[in-house]
Amino acid sequence: MTRSDRSEMNEAPHEYASPACMLHEVDPAYSGISPSFATNADVFAWRKTQRQRLIDERKALPVADREDYTRAIANHLDRIVTNVAGKHVSLFWPFLGEPDLRGWMACLTARGAICLLPVVVAKATPLLFRSWKMGERLERGVWNIPVPADGKEAAPDIVIAPLVGFDAGCFRLGYGGGFFDRTLASLGRKPLAIGVGFESQKIDTIHPLAHDIPMDVVVTQTAVRYR
Repeated sequence: MTRSDRSEMNEAPHEYASPACMLHEVDPAYSGISPSFATNADVFAWRKTQRQRLIDERKALPVADREDYTRAIANHLDRIVTNVAGKHVSLFWPFLGEPDLRGWMACLTARGAICLLPVVVAKATPLLFRSWKMGERLERGVWNIPVPADGKEAAPDIVIAPLVGFDAGCFRLGYGGGFFDRTLASLGRKPLAIGVGFESQKIDTIHPLAHDIPMDVVVTQTAVRYR
């Protein structure tokens, strides 16, 4: 994959705002009502506004700062994700200014981990996870997000998910499709769920709803927060 291909993917339009965990807004009937709002529709409208603001702010970070922050995040992850030999670890393809953990993914592979990338199958369905390591063939998935072309499906032991926003309860504001919540709820054995993002993405609350599943850990460049 060429540098221009990666650049095109990283700066794609706002209509699809993330790696494999986003879609259109979730139907308000999907979950209960936050006590801070009159209806589910109010919650989703508020989240849509916050989501775009946080994505724009993240994209506006200087590239050098994002790279420094990502190195700090990887260092924190090294102290959390240990003894990875033989374990399945799901990461993500960086998008719209997210931390680029592909270098850390290569280190995990060298340590004996089986790294996975999430794959969107259809709206309102759980994600699939396929194995991938540097050099293996990728193809363009839904919304042109790279997915493993030949990887084997596997259930993750550890899921590292990108954050659009997060709060003190380790609840994750995602991209609106509910993919990670559905996926975590559907897995027979719950993986360790780690959200990663930048400290500037912290908000007071995401106004969690009944379907929202908090991360076990949230990692930024400056802090590690456990649920």
